Amino acid sequence: MKAIVIASTAAFAFAASVAQASPELAKSSGCTNCHDVSAKKVGPSFKSVAEKYKGKADAEDKLVAELREGKKHPKVAASEADTKTLVKWVLSQ
Repeated sequence: MKAIVIASTAAFAFAASVAQASPELAKSSGCTNCHDVSAKKVGPSFKSVAEKYKGKADAEDKLVAELREGKKHPKVAASEADTKTLVKWVLSQ
């Protein structure tokens, strides 16, 4: 029982840190130059991206690959780890 509590607490803490860090990471990575959380700018809003990929098991891997390889989106300069963090955050909108 203690292991479950510790594991769920650690997972919650990680999720909270990702959620808090991601708006700043999106800004520092240049994402917010073209995207906004809820409004369309040059690119779609993060919420509309999350809606489009909702329920798709391969969404995270697909988006990370597209961003890293420059498919359907300009290639990003963010590290792979930061790109994964940002994609997880966007999909959580």
